[in-house]
Amino acid sequence: MGLSPANGIFNRRQCNILKDNKINSAIMKRIKIYFNNSRMAFFILLMGLISCDDFLEISPKDQISDSYVWTDADQADLFLNNIYASLPSVINRFDPWENWSDDAMDGAEGTTSRNVYAIAAYTPSNAETQWGQYSNIRKCNLFIENVTNSGLADEWKKLRLAEARFLRAYFYSLLWNWHGGVPVITDVLSYTEQGDEIFRARNSSEETLKFITDECAAIANDLPLTASQKGRITRGAALTLKGWCELFNASPLHNSSNEKAKWTLAAATYKSVMNLNVYSLFPNYESLFYEENNFNNETILARPQIGGTTLGRSTEGFASATYTGGTQTSYGMLNPTQEIVDEYAMANGLPITDPNSGYDPQNPYLNREKRFYQSIVYDGSVWNGIIMHSRLGKGSFNELDLGISTTATNTGYYYRKGLKEKYAISGENKLSSANSILFRYAEVLLSYAEAQNEAVGPDASVYNAVNAVRTRSELPALKEGLTQNEMRIAIRRERRVELAFEERRWYDLIRLKIAEEKLNGTLHAMKIEEIDGRLVYTVIPAPGGTRVFYANRNYYIPIPQSAMDKNSKLEQNPNYN
Repeated sequence: MGLSPANGIFNRRQCNILKDNKINSAIMKRIKIYFNNSRMAFFILLMGLISCDDFLEISPKDQISDSYVWTDADQADLFLNNIYASLPSVINRFDPWENWSDDAMDGAEGTTSRNVYAIAAYTPSNAETQWGQYSNIRKCNLFIENVTNSGLADEWKKLRLAEARFLRAYFYSLLWNWHGGVPVITDVLSYTEQGDEIFRARNSSEETLKFITDECAAIANDLPLTASQKGRITRGAALTLKGWCELFNASPLHNSSNEKAKWTLAAATYKSVMNLNVYSLFPNYESLFYEENNFNNETILARPQIGGTTLGRSTEGFASATYTGGTQTSYGMLNPTQEIVDEYAMANGLPITDPNSGYDPQNPYLNREKRFYQSIVYDGSVWNGIIMHSRLGKGSFNELDLGISTTATNTGYYYRKGLKEKYAISGENKLSSANSILFRYAEVLLSYAEAQNEAVGPDASVYNAVNAVRTRSELPALKEGLTQNEMRIAIRRERRVELAFEERRWYDLIRLKIAEEKLNGTLHAMKIEEIDGRLVYTVIPAPGGTRVFYANRNYYIPIPQSAMDKNSKLEQNPNYN
């Protein structure tokens, strides 16, 4: 459990500032290359945590002692940068977590999301888990302990310790969101020194939450408003994480009695982010997510990606339209459902269910709001220079797959948001440099609006926050005089559309405790056929779109059985035994 380098010396294979027994092998391979090429400064740049003018000139060391790491700021930075690299990526895996929600489903049979999570077949033995965050938390604890006791410059220590404490709080927030209360560990565990004392019982949900929010509050003023090195943690990130956890705690999952004080607390924290006057909405929703706009004025926290390398973003290759001109260019692993498509308003701002909206179910893609066209590939739209057809009988490789026998769409739609078409062709390695945005200002505005509306009702500040997001997409302001419930519905719709495919929907279903409603039944697809010379649009149950959710257990993911077997003090989440 504790670090035990041979003879107290770290060679290039065992350097503790760059690896533990679970570090990603691809990252480790690249790190060793940089050591061998005497290019440690370039590695820091690749981690996305340093500007072009801020290269660290570090003399390469063939052997680095443990004590030296904590007496040299550059070496300690390498250790911390490795922790930064453990921040999650959004929609950057073969079977994205978005497919657990009602907004999307995978495009292939045999996947975990379809055969395990969609039908609530996950158990302590097969469930995905955030338990691996304890490896990252351990590294944070190691950094905090050693830097605190080091003789490094006080100002450097204060800043870097605040960053490490944020990262630790962030990793704990993932554990808390998924599992509820977990063991809160802030010391460096060593079985050699502590024996069985390293096995800790779970803290309560309230204690875990308090640890996260207290940490964020404690470090906020030690963090800068803007980072001198792009990608590093700022005050806004700490306050936003605090607000997100408070919003989660104010929601029905943790607030069955609807205590207004919890909503008020979340609203106040989000308001403090707004009052920093650092962030604003990026003018163009579509290009907000492109690599050329990394670290724009809307981004609060992001994980950098390095295009053309194993550290690049592979979303285009995993999740975009499966075929381009008859050639497979993606796995098509994220198919938007009819449920999310129907949430996009008309260009006049009215929902398609409003009789005055002008929506035509037999011409459903006409005059929709801009975010629809910027987020969804639909029949007749252009992707990568090709008109895409999911309609039946056209002979397209992208034709709606009714038999679940290909990787073509099972909903009639493909994912577009934030994707660059050039990465969906050979020669670009399908790996882009677009950041994975974890927190952005639009979410702050919508979260503030939600919390404030629940706390006091739809006051002017609620309207202002929601309308700012709508205005960016050229939608009219919400009509005046909405009731609290009408505003609640409007905010939830706005949030679902604005944050679509950013891996927020599943969390919202859980915290709002509506998963049992939205994830029981069958998701829907659009079947398009040409009949008597005209296209006929029919909403049908999506092939493979079955959803099952057990309210008595599935609001929490189980503790992995492997952890339970090692630690007898752990208690399993309800109804998984």
